[in-house]
Amino acid sequence: MNVKKNLLLASVASAGIALAGTASAQDMYKSGVGGLYAGLNYTFMDLDYDGVSSADVGTLSGKVGVMANEFLGIEARAGFGVDDDRVFGQKVKLDNFFGGYATINMANQSPVTPYAVVGFTRIEAESGIRSDDESDFSYGAGVNFRFAPNLSGNLEYMRYYDDSDLTVDGIGLGVQMNF
Repeated sequence: MNVKKNLLLASVASAGIALAGTASAQDMYKSGVGGLYAGLNYTFMDLDYDGVSSADVGTLSGKVGVMANEFLGIEARAGFGVDDDRVFGQKVKLDNFFGGYATINMANQSPVTPYAVVGFTRIEAESGIRSDDESDFSYGAGVNFRFAPNLSGNLEYMRYYDDSDLTVDGIGLGVQMNF
């Protein structure tokens, strides 16, 4: 019984050491196929109506994604408004948004990884009695800062939505966990 128990403990310890060595040696931005990640962002959004009025609102969002390879990630994001604004006495808010995106990462050996984002976003925004509930092409750029092997922070700019009546831009700060 002791031999089986010791063998089991030795194999579990060996597997743990092997996984720990792999995880510490693995660059989180080069996680390869199946490298899952999730994150949270706070975004300072600017809602520009017809170039005449502009509102500053805040959103909280989450994202989940997978690295298809060291340079390409596929992710989904969803968020909701947490801070509204008033323009000309009218309440302005971004109710929610969600979308699908591809990230193009400039993988390197440093703890700083620039990336570009492209995809589509659906928004729900309100200004007084007027509302927008539509989808549009989205794009942006950002930088991930590695703090630990599986933890990073990010700073990014996104153009979420742009049509003749409304433009929605955002600067976000966030954290990301890699699994």
